[in-house]
This record gives sequence, C-alpha cells and structure tokens, in this order.
Amino acid sequence: METSFKPNWRRIGRSAWDFLKTLIIAFVLAQLIMVSVAQAFQVEQYSMEPTLLPRDRVLVDKFFYRLRETRHGDVIVLQYPLNPQRNYIKRIVGLPGDTLEVKEGTLYVNGRRVAEPYINGVAHGNYGPFKVPDDSVFVMGDNRNNSEDSRAFGALKKAFVVGQALLIYWPPMRMKLLVPQN
Repeated sequence: METSFKPNWRRIGRSAWDFLKTLIIAFVLAQLIMVSVAQAFQVEQYSMEPTLLPRDRVLVDKFFYRLRETRHGDVIVLQYPLNPQRNYIKRIVGLPGDTLEVKEGTLYVNGRRVAEPYINGVAHGNYGPFKVPDDSVFVMGDNRNNSEDSRAFGALKKAFVVGQALLIYWPPMRMKLLVPQN
C-alpha cells in the first residue's frame, strides 16, 4: 500500500502568513519599546571614567524616569544642547533651585561639600556660584578634568534629558547597576 504525500499549499500559505504577521507585530512592538520605554546606548567618551568607559553599553530607562523626580547622583543620557543630534552621558549634581560651586575641584551644593567617591582622581578648577533654574538640572562628568558638561554649556533643560542609565550590560565583566542607592 503506497501513500503519496501531497502538500496542502493553502495550509502552508496560511501558516507562512501567520508567521509573517507575528514577526511584523514583534518588530513593531520592539520599535515602540525602544522609542518610548528603554533603549541601549554605547558610551563613546572618557568623561564618565571610571564609572563608564568607552564602548560600555548601558540600558536607559526613557519612560519610568519621567514619572518621578530627578535626584542628585542620577546618571542620565542627554541630548547635547549645542548639537541635539548627539547624546552625552553625565551625572546630575544640581537640581532646580540648588546653588552650586566648585572650589579647587571640590563640589559644594547649597553650601555643603558633596562626597563624590565616584569621581576620577583629583579634580581641579573653580566654578560658580551658580543657581540652577526651575526647569533645569546641572550635570557633570565623573572625570571632572576631562568633561564637557554644565560648566561649559550651562544648566540643562529637562527637555534635553533622554532618560536614566540603569545598568552597564556590556561587556559582561563590567556589568553593574548605575542607580544611586539612596
């Protein structure tokens, strides 16, 4: 008894179409998530050394970060105010209403010295005093002697904040959370 196999092209076509629809929906959902919820960024500069190194890849929260108040110490991705097509990554050191001053490399916020165990080496220079406007934050790199930050471009309007860097995920040996433990 011989049985011959005849493909059911209608059923194969329907299955292929269902698979293609699933791929399209998955692609659209992935794009929505990347645009509005979270996105991966690659660090390109040395301005956040030693916290972040060039070629580190970080996951950035773009949605939930907008639902809470910004905090001192948050590491954020921002649109560079002088060229919004470029993204920078910096640390928030001043919130709206804060008065900042850098004296001989040491940061003071509202007259109090800020403990900054994350900065790279001994910082130099003076800045301020400067009062952060209501709709802005003041950002600085952890590598204070090699960072183009709010000392160069002024207070950062909150509209330029892309989101908060949550963790380094690549390379695996540098994986760590970047969220301040307050």
